[in-house]
Amino acid sequence: MTHILIVDDSPTEVHVFRTMLEKHDMNVSVAADGEEGIEKALAFKPDCILMDVVMPGKNGFQATRDLRRNPETSSIPVIIITTKGQETDKIWGVRQGAKDYIVKPVNEADLIERINKVLDKP
Repeated sequence: MTHILIVDDSPTEVHVFRTMLEKHDMNVSVAADGEEGIEKALAFKPDCILMDVVMPGKNGFQATRDLRRNPETSSIPVIIITTKGQETDKIWGVRQGAKDYIVKPVNEADLIERINKVLDKP
């Protein structure tokens, strides 16, 4: 079963993403900020991480960069999911190591398709 780690400080967004993912038989873990996201990524080694950007403490760009630099987590694909939709934000997210960048609100079919793409699943 595919394991997805959601890193987002909004309980509403977490609920929406969890509902979408569980409907597609994915196992979900949650972290409320960048630091906790890194800790859970190291502990659980999820198949993919959905990363918000605007969070208290370590933001999503910083957490993504830290995950890329750590040999234990560098192979876990990160998909940034945020309200920050400027082209410069997208470029910066990819430069930090994100495999994909989605602007909220998220379409369920698009989210599942992008997760499968970064995991090389048909």
